[in-house]
Amino acid sequence: MAPAPNTNITLSRRNTTKAAKTMTRRSGRLQKRSENSPGQKCKAKQCNRKKVQPLSKLQCEKNQLVHEDASRPCALIETPEKALRDDFESGYIVLTSRESLLQPSPLPHFGRESSEDVWVKMVVKEQNYRHSKSFMLKHPRIQPRMRSILLDWLIEVSEAYTLHRQTFYLAQDYFDRFMLTQNNIEKGMLQLIGITCLFIAAKMEEACPPKLSQMAYVTAGTYYEHEILQMELIILKALCWNLCPETAVSWLKLYFQMTSMNSDSDLLESQFPQDAYVQMTRLLDVCILNINSLDFQYRVLAASVLCHFIQQETVEKLSGLSKEDIQPCVNWMAPSAELGSRFGRAELRDFPTIKSEDRHNIQMHTDYMTMLEAVSQKEANSQFPTPPNSTEKTLCPY
Repeated sequence: MAPAPNTNITLSRRNTTKAAKTMTRRSGRLQKRSENSPGQKCKAKQCNRKKVQPLSKLQCEKNQLVHEDASRPCALIETPEKALRDDFESGYIVLTSRESLLQPSPLPHFGRESSEDVWVKMVVKEQNYRHSKSFMLKHPRIQPRMRSILLDWLIEVSEAYTLHRQTFYLAQDYFDRFMLTQNNIEKGMLQLIGITCLFIAAKMEEACPPKLSQMAYVTAGTYYEHEILQMELIILKALCWNLCPETAVSWLKLYFQMTSMNSDSDLLESQFPQDAYVQMTRLLDVCILNINSLDFQYRVLAASVLCHFIQQETVEKLSGLSKEDIQPCVNWMAPSAELGSRFGRAELRDFPTIKSEDRHNIQMHTDYMTMLEAVSQKEANSQFPTPPNSTEKTLCPY
């Protein structure tokens, strides 16, 4: 009698054959996935991708300061976590009690919410988010003018994508605070840092932020999408994910809203004239491009802008700031305010996708670099006054 077949061996062979076929199909799928992975796509883009046309600003000669050396391979800025923590905590001031805020709250009554609590939170946030122009000392290869050119370009990008003013001012704050945590940044990296800060700010503020591909597009092919994502992680880590400062434009909007209110007005509904607000924001834009604006707190900058349009006593009352707090900034800002009239009034523009009641909140670009250069020239002339004519000189009595 023939021996009975071993069913266990037969089943084992069948299972082995089935598993081999399954592994073959899986390996085929994994190979396709690896070919379509982001890393492979980035390599393909680097080989075959054509350079897209940049925004008009990138074609200007003055932006060569920012884009010079940009053709070098992107080198990520690695900062030890301990160094980041020490650097950040050294400039992080924690205020926890009302005793530290000498002025009472100038905010109107909110109903359920205490205006005093809201005011304390706003001022504490202002103190906790540190910025300083001393970061220039950490980057010998970067000049103050490079920062001005970069921020001017970010304003143009903001207008091209109809981003809000708050978005640009968040990006400006992220950039200045990030640079304060770093050392020896190359000037060829500024554009990558700037556009990444704007990318983060748009995701924080905009209902429909621009896509990553759109942000990479405006760099004229200098940086790719994966490089912006890598820099995003570096910036978020350096800022310790503190991304909600009270910006200069948010303080200005609050102050102007308070001056335009009456007893029956709602603080959360816009009460001020849009045209006047646009004039104020243009002055603030010119000043924020100047590196010396970092000498002042954002709420002092906003209050000083308002002082050039309404009485200073009113500004002191609604801002909770004293004359000693505001006056140095008002004096520094005076040349910018005086030259603003030479360039005419800022126009309130219409945007196809923006409602008319929100158009004043869209960041608009004008020839800010020309205005800034005129201000710098006027400041230089004031430091070196021209000598009087010979007919006006008086003889010294001997």
